[in-house]
Amino acid sequence: MSRGEQYGDEKRIRLPDARYLGYSQYGDLSGRPVFYFHGFPGSRREALLAAETARKLGIRIIAADRPGFGLSDFQENRTLLHWPDDVLRLADVLGIERFSVVGISGGGPYAAACALRIPHRLSSAGIVCGIGPPDAPEAARRAMPAARLAFFLSCRAPWLMGQFFAFAAWTLRTYPDQALARMVEALPDEDREALGRAGIKETLIASFREAVRNGTQGGAWEMEIYSRPWGFSLQEITMQVHLWHGERDTTVTPSMGRYQAYLLPRCRATFYPGEGHYSLPVNRMEEIVGELTGMTAS
Repeated sequence: MSRGEQYGDEKRIRLPDARYLGYSQYGDLSGRPVFYFHGFPGSRREALLAAETARKLGIRIIAADRPGFGLSDFQENRTLLHWPDDVLRLADVLGIERFSVVGISGGGPYAAACALRIPHRLSSAGIVCGIGPPDAPEAARRAMPAARLAFFLSCRAPWLMGQFFAFAAWTLRTYPDQALARMVEALPDEDREALGRAGIKETLIASFREAVRNGTQGGAWEMEIYSRPWGFSLQEITMQVHLWHGERDTTVTPSMGRYQAYLLPRCRATFYPGEGHYSLPVNRMEEIVGELTGMTAS
């Protein structure tokens, strides 16, 4: 069994290739396990957004940092399909046989990879306002200017990806309130309202700062992963996948959600007319986790 190291209420395990994988747990540690895959850029601390819901429903949230983020070591030449192996190792160390996975935004493709590679270990899988494959139609790939620039660079000038992400990381580390304020200006009212609530903005800033604690190499590589062929098609996934998307999402457009729902052979999709990219997980977390696990508040 892999060796674990304690970091307060956070831990990391040693993987077979000698990398460390960092993770945290929230909610009811004796409850039904749900692996939470953070967005981009983000870290395990983003899952604090689900902590209250997890306690209320009796759910155990396990949130791991992807390679190169937070407490997790960088992994050379990784792809989406490497992630299920890390998830299985962590589940085995924790003594968890079956579990659910949910990917938020940039975590969506990783939930899809798990649904493809390890369906025998999954009770359910879900994608929340998830990034879709790079071969999606142009209309589905429309997004905010910063996201469009990142996609352009990854396709046309990948050597600039590291510099682009490093500058974005420096800005958010040095001037987090100002940087977030600029980002919020371009968001719909639903997202601005959600980010204005007590604790939400602070949690997201803390998650991002943790993501780049050891540098920006992981983030730059992840931007390339999103823009390259995934190495699999959503049409290959045989298990049911739940999908939730906001009709007011301007970060990952609802047409991207519909494209993914179209490709997934067994998709249970829900589109919310009054939710954006950030408001959806903030407002609907109980509904999402409840549907994944079959648990409801008593």
